[in-house]
Amino acid sequence: MAAVSLRLGDLVWGKLGRYPPWPGKIVNPPKDLKKPRGKKCFFVKFFGTEDHAWIKVEQLKPYHAHKEEMIKINKGKRFQQAVDAVEEFLRRAKGKDQTSSHPSADDKNRRNSSEERSRPNSGDEKRKLSLSEGKVKKNLGEGKKRVTSGSSERGSKCLKRAQEQSPRKRGRPPKDEKDLTIPESSTVKGMMAGPMAAFKWQPTASEPVKDADPHFHHFLLSQTEKPAVCYQAITKKLKICEEETGSTSIQAADSTAVNGSITPTDKKIGFLGLGLMGSGIVSNLLKMGHTVTVWNRTAEKCDLFIQEGARLGRTPAEVVSTCDITFACVSDPKAAKDLVLGPSGVLQGIRPGKCYVDMSTVDADTVTELAQVIVSRGGRFLEAPVSGNQQLSNDGMLVILAAGDRGLYEDCSSCFQAMGKTSFFLGEVGNAAKMMLIVNMVQGSFMATIAEGLTLAQVTGQSQQTLLDILNQGQLASIFLDQKCQNILQGNFKPDFYLKYIQKDLRLAIALGDAVNHPTPMAAAANEVYKRAKALDQSDNDMSAVYRAYIH
Repeated sequence: MAAVSLRLGDLVWGKLGRYPPWPGKIVNPPKDLKKPRGKKCFFVKFFGTEDHAWIKVEQLKPYHAHKEEMIKINKGKRFQQAVDAVEEFLRRAKGKDQTSSHPSADDKNRRNSSEERSRPNSGDEKRKLSLSEGKVKKNLGEGKKRVTSGSSERGSKCLKRAQEQSPRKRGRPPKDEKDLTIPESSTVKGMMAGPMAAFKWQPTASEPVKDADPHFHHFLLSQTEKPAVCYQAITKKLKICEEETGSTSIQAADSTAVNGSITPTDKKIGFLGLGLMGSGIVSNLLKMGHTVTVWNRTAEKCDLFIQEGARLGRTPAEVVSTCDITFACVSDPKAAKDLVLGPSGVLQGIRPGKCYVDMSTVDADTVTELAQVIVSRGGRFLEAPVSGNQQLSNDGMLVILAAGDRGLYEDCSSCFQAMGKTSFFLGEVGNAAKMMLIVNMVQGSFMATIAEGLTLAQVTGQSQQTLLDILNQGQLASIFLDQKCQNILQGNFKPDFYLKYIQKDLRLAIALGDAVNHPTPMAAAANEVYKRAKALDQSDNDMSAVYRAYIH
């Protein structure tokens, strides 16, 4: 892209590395995010995503001048949603200018009052005054609706007063709109409500949330009786926000490079296990420039990643001995133990300073046992199970739940940013395993309930599609709900999350409840339905195939 003359507030097309040009807006960067040295660049916030980056000026084009050209060469759904978001932003900006061009309500009232005094018996003038006031109120109401949902009621009233008292000149943005959050179209909001949705942080009483919007977030949560509620946006340097509860929240730096990609760690990365989740994780690690050595029980699965630049490890022990940090993602507790303790296993490659990160969803006892044997050899251990599915893994949008060695958690920062949208540090080993099982227990139970509802609709003569349409318009609306219902309606049970694995997680979650004498009747009921589905040979299908347990 040729160099162009640009300035703050301009809409542009920005080129991020190997990705296609994307619509964005030049904005002020967060205060703590320094401008890279070297060539001239602008800080761009992209529409329809959570991404932002320093972009070299030669990688930018004006939005309007190149809109038709870009639309012709890019046909993706997310790209179109991003363009829709730009157009809605422009419509709102135009509406705001029209609102600001009207005289304030007070001025109009004073002027009309003066006219009324000079012509006290004029009915026509009174009707005009009423219409004028209604029009101003309508415009101000529209301005109020544009205030973000996180604003307080008092903040909305202040904004309204400011609009009444200080009408702006057309085309000149107010000072407080330099870092204005980019509005999203309704289609983008729908997409962002699911895998694209980031956590929304509430300000503390002592320090409000900044306008920063890093595309990846780390959280450190100490284990206290009350959950942490301070999820505060912080950029560049780690900062700690202490709460009255004693809980802390840490959000690490957004390490977006000048070209919009992640700055990879210089440590050598190993990865063991290339299943549905592991394959997407490794692919994203490689895309973001990490040096990765892979191993899989079925060696043929490694071929694709070797072609993409990965190195091949002959055994788990070899991978661990030649890499600084080794990740593993396998199916269940038995596989996790065999990988570490078996012949040519991880433990044989562990020596002082070597790091092992287990991303498998297992029970707390298993992960605690593995941590003990790794640490006994001088190694460092972190558990980091992931919440998501194959699609989210491929998209680099997983949620990572980590516990164990905090220093290792921080060392994994660039890796976690490559594979996920958010990571949580939950304290001591075992906490992440417990939390992951609880999350999957809720998800598995919900999936069984969806299947139960669809079959009940069918047997009572109701339209399953209409039920889905109703659910998608209500409080339960989510990408998960829509995708799983579509799977059922289309009879497509290609695995995105294996049914056998969600049943395994339900079983482990029930055992977790038993260990602390806590009832889990809903999970237990759902577990029985999944067991029925497994008996019908649905183990290797998607979890949505639990539907078949109700129709056989």
